[in-house]
Amino acid sequence: MALKDTLKSKVGPMQDRVRKLIKEHGDKKISDVTIQQAYGGMRGVKCIVTETSALDPYEGIRFRGYNIPELREKLPKAPGGEEPLPEGIFYLLLTGDIPTEDDVKEVTEEWKKRGELPDYLVKIMDSVPTDTHPMTQFAQAILALQKDSVFAKKYREGISKMEYWDPMFEDVMNLLAKLPRIAAYIYRRSYKNNEHVPADPKLDWGGNLAHMVGSDDDKFKELMRLYLVIHSDHEGGNVSAHTTHLVGSALSDAYYSLSAGMDGLAGPLHGLANQEVLRWIMEVMEDLGGVPNKDQLKKYLWDTLNAGKVIPGYGHAVLRQTDPRYMAQREFALKHLPEDEIFQVVSAIYEVTPDILKEHGKAKNPWPNVDAHSGCLLLHYGIKEYDFYTVFFGVSRAIGVLSSLVWDRALGLPIERPKTVTTDWIEEQV
Repeated sequence: MALKDTLKSKVGPMQDRVRKLIKEHGDKKISDVTIQQAYGGMRGVKCIVTETSALDPYEGIRFRGYNIPELREKLPKAPGGEEPLPEGIFYLLLTGDIPTEDDVKEVTEEWKKRGELPDYLVKIMDSVPTDTHPMTQFAQAILALQKDSVFAKKYREGISKMEYWDPMFEDVMNLLAKLPRIAAYIYRRSYKNNEHVPADPKLDWGGNLAHMVGSDDDKFKELMRLYLVIHSDHEGGNVSAHTTHLVGSALSDAYYSLSAGMDGLAGPLHGLANQEVLRWIMEVMEDLGGVPNKDQLKKYLWDTLNAGKVIPGYGHAVLRQTDPRYMAQREFALKHLPEDEIFQVVSAIYEVTPDILKEHGKAKNPWPNVDAHSGCLLLHYGIKEYDFYTVFFGVSRAIGVLSSLVWDRALGLPIERPKTVTTDWIEEQV
């Protein structure tokens, strides 16, 4: 396919570029590590290379150099649609090029050809209790597909290291093609009496996910496209990206690697946060009797902080501004659901919380992150099952972490093995 040919044309020059950097400047320092960083989760330590995106504290996320407003403008859209297609962000993350409409159509058609779920996978998914958390089911299903790994097969046959990226690309394409069907199957089986909706051959990847979970609302299809694009990547240091990279560094295939990454995404400090935020917003509405006025909300938020609790969805490990992904969702809501009561509460919280957190003085970042908004949009379009929200996040995040995995193999990045030290050793140094 043309995408694979384009990628192949970029692999050699990029390999040369990296080899030259290591040869000529390999001893140059790019980071110093403090004791606080060593104990504090390696926060801010520059030690991983990720080509697909970069996160600046003040500019926000850039995908191959493009910010979210630029993506919404430049990436191809579905016929009659206004939001970018996820196939386009995949092409961009993989190649660094803005795709044409024909480029995106090729990816869409390729994923349709590869998207059927094998019978053995369906049987495995059907064997799991329906009250198992959807993210557990999602990670299990991804792992079950490992038996079909092209990379694992080629590795056993003795493929050259220089060609590792090729079978990894095939695994990535096969896996991404199936993720919307896996997600929809879990949703319909767990929440809709095992009554499934077949894929629509006329729809794109994101539109089909909306369709297969049971909605043919064109606005929800547009939301899915936007959601899958803006959640797709967030540089390489977050838990899901780093875990996928780390497991892949052992030459584990895409199935092992992504399944592990999804286990990390399932944590409440990462992807699970969106459902926790929505639960809290519903508590706010219940405690205050609906949509509160600003004075009621200010008192409620101060009471929350004074009780030693946090305001869910506010603050970010890196960002020091409002998350651009939050703003994209806010713009969507202002256009399509301005009268929705839950959105009105989300909006009111956005208007008063930053000033309260600044006055409170303990938050490094008083601005909302992506999780502060996504839940209310999904709920508006009928996805009432909070536990499923992280699966949507997982389908999206797979785009970025799997694109990076292809490049990990193309660049021959080695097994990741940082040196650890003991507290005794640190005390001896200081």
